[in-house]
Amino acid sequence: MPRFVVVQNLAKTIASPPRVGYCDSFLCRLRGLTFRSAIGTDEGLLLVESRDSRFNSSIHMFFVPFDLAVFWINSDMTVVDKVLAKPWRPAYLPKEQAKYTLEIHPSRMENFNVGDKVEFIDAS
Repeated sequence: MPRFVVVQNLAKTIASPPRVGYCDSFLCRLRGLTFRSAIGTDEGLLLVESRDSRFNSSIHMFFVPFDLAVFWINSDMTVVDKVLAKPWRPAYLPKEQAKYTLEIHPSRMENFNVGDKVEFIDAS
């Protein structure tokens, strides 16, 4: 089980910032949110790569039967792209290189915008 972090938006206050699993292992990233039937409004994952990359930070939505708000964050802790990911799509790549991929409930789509600075706070 991954440790948990709170993703804080430094550009604007979020009343209840997302608390998500911190997935920095290959197996955690591989599993992601696949084979789950739903995601709660306060659930999500932060997929962590070893370096900024468009290809390595890409995601697929195979076996994910629900929408996700997806935000890509680079190593400078800046949101570089965001998308509402739809079920069963083969691939989503960020427009710019990213190290972190935040996957959360679609109701949180407006929590972060491209250009926002973020920080991760340990919540384990």
